[in-house]
Amino acid sequence: MIVSVGSFPQSRLRRNRQEAWCRDLVAETHLSVNDLIWPVFIREEVMARDIEAMPDVFRYSLDEVVPICQKAYELGIKAVALFPCVSSDLKSEDGREALNPQNLMCRAVRLLKRAIPDLGLIGDVALDPYTSHGHDGLLKEGDVDNDATVAVLAEMAVTLAQAGIDIVAPSDMMDGRVGAIRQALDEAGSQKTRILAYSAKYASAFYGPFRSALGSSTCLGKANKKTYHMNPANGREALREGAQDLLEGADMLMVKPGLPYLDILYRLHEAFAVPLFVYQVSGEYSMLKAAAARGWIEYEQALMESLMSFKRAGATGIITYAALEVAERLRG
Repeated sequence: MIVSVGSFPQSRLRRNRQEAWCRDLVAETHLSVNDLIWPVFIREEVMARDIEAMPDVFRYSLDEVVPICQKAYELGIKAVALFPCVSSDLKSEDGREALNPQNLMCRAVRLLKRAIPDLGLIGDVALDPYTSHGHDGLLKEGDVDNDATVAVLAEMAVTLAQAGIDIVAPSDMMDGRVGAIRQALDEAGSQKTRILAYSAKYASAFYGPFRSALGSSTCLGKANKKTYHMNPANGREALREGAQDLLEGADMLMVKPGLPYLDILYRLHEAFAVPLFVYQVSGEYSMLKAAAARGWIEYEQALMESLMSFKRAGATGIITYAALEVAERLRG
């Protein structure tokens, strides 16, 4: 059957897709360098710089971290998220090194604040980099003791704030930790320190390269974090987590991982008018790199598409290991 031209719709959506300038002009979602947060691994000198499972991502010593963060700042990146790679001899059952004002993390924060005072610093609040068992908190009879862990996390947050951190980011998923941290910060005179709550952090298979970078995967062994990280089967539960964290004083919320949980990101965006961040985690990043290395995908296009999907779903900011290369692309 031949369809006459007159039967075609007058409204043709392809008209606005014909030229690049028009596609850009009518784009509903925009990605800018202001959306990017760069996660930075810091290390002691004796530790390796390269991370086998994360191509083009490195552990930076204190001598290296200032110049590389200066580069990020000059590219327009407004904040970095710091993660310490703690020497095995400093790990313990109770993670006490997390409370040491002279630990690797605190020294890095002080260095960066002196060198680049206008760069925002985000500090992870969880015990897994510091514990010999690799869990995010204190163990009791084989499971993480929620309330005992919360007390330590609150003290850890104060330690980071006193070193100069701008945002503390509890990523442990303990019940009640945001309220305890807010109270501890206020009582310590750190009312201006913000809390970025990992409100929807799932017990995901996508964290492997990150745990390898920190050295916590060896400590964790065959154990898992399913009794405190969220079940990937649950979506509505994320709304309860977000609501509770906001009631307890969170200034911003986080979804982690990113691409497998775009629906969660969108639900939180629709439910709460607050800054909402998403973490493109190590497994997501490494999959893109690995597939590109095999010639299966075009890396840059796939990367930018994934980041745009986060913005489209409602993200205010994106933590990505590719922040520097994305910033350079956006700048150019």
